[in-house]
Amino acid sequence: MSKRLFELGQVVATPGALELLERHSMTPMQFLQRHVTGDFGDLCAEDKEANDEGIWNRERILSSYKISEMEKLWVITEADRSSTCCLLPEEY
Repeated sequence: MSKRLFELGQVVATPGALELLERHSMTPMQFLQRHVTGDFGDLCAEDKEANDEGIWNRERILSSYKISEMEKLWVITEADRSSTCCLLPEEY
């Protein structure tokens, strides 16, 4: 198991994100574990590098995971590490 790179704070999820995951028999924990250990999902190299820097500079961290051909889940940890939210891109 990989090491946690930052604190998640209070974890919340939007109803849309929960519905998407339930429809695909997935749980938020699967993606939170990836997010907190540095697997930021389907991001370009530049965005992944920004996340790596953000861990050390205490900036916002964004992960994006492809759930199906047309659906994505975002996981965002706030810069102050007070909270992490699972949401759909259109809910941002």
